[in-house]
Amino acid sequence: MKRLLRDPAFLVLPLALFLLVFYLLPVVQMLLRSTGTDWSFRPFVDAFSSEVTLKVFWLTARIAVIVTVLTLALAYPLAYFIATTGERTAMVLLALVLVPFWTSILIRSYAWMVLLGQNGVVNGFLRWTGVIDAPVRMLNTTFAVYVGMVHVLLPFMVLPILSSLKAIDGRLVAAAENLGAGPGAVFRHVIVPLSMPGVLAGSVLVFVLSLGFYITPALVGGPSDMTVSMLIAGEVDLYRWDVASAIATALLIVTLVTLALFGRVVSLERIFGGAR
Repeated sequence: MKRLLRDPAFLVLPLALFLLVFYLLPVVQMLLRSTGTDWSFRPFVDAFSSEVTLKVFWLTARIAVIVTVLTLALAYPLAYFIATTGERTAMVLLALVLVPFWTSILIRSYAWMVLLGQNGVVNGFLRWTGVIDAPVRMLNTTFAVYVGMVHVLLPFMVLPILSSLKAIDGRLVAAAENLGAGPGAVFRHVIVPLSMPGVLAGSVLVFVLSLGFYITPALVGGPSDMTVSMLIAGEVDLYRWDVASAIATALLIVTLVTLALFGRVVSLERIFGGAR
């Protein structure tokens, strides 16, 4: 019995059973429901015969790409500053990056509703400074969706990049400087290439998470900002479980294809290994 308890396979058994019951079986049930009762794949036909579904998929992909680019543009300078600044300042900034993990996404989305509303803090500040004369509509717009999603997903980009930057051997930077390279050349030819594993890992993580986002777009977005997850929720509310399963299956396929393509372009083992 003691020998059995020490077996790694036995130690993983509780987790495997948990995933089997609460994850794998529901996914299999969803896949079976999406094929229809007679394996005619009628739910897929009903779902994708509508232009709305295709437009929602395109909109979701566009939002995911833009959010990934915006998050990267904000996260890389922050991660670089944390990696190169003093230890005390770095600890404070890293704590600020991790604070959102301690707060529910729902609460953060409601906070942006307060900030971006017609009578919210942002409009009030802009009117107080004289930048605008009347409130600007920011809530329930695509702009609000981008702001809310970038805020939520920023830590998922900062942490892999920061880990990758921390892993760079300082002797390489010193060698480049000794060979006459200036700060700009060192950054372009040493820092950026060696930090690419973290950049790529963070980008794929943020992109995949963006594809399935629901709460933030639903609360701060407008009618024209419907994502795939919102479309699935709408079908469930209409008790069209088979159509909802078909759309969810299509989203799962898109996500897996994205990861597969990413794995072909860059070795996942190299990326996540270099990000540690």
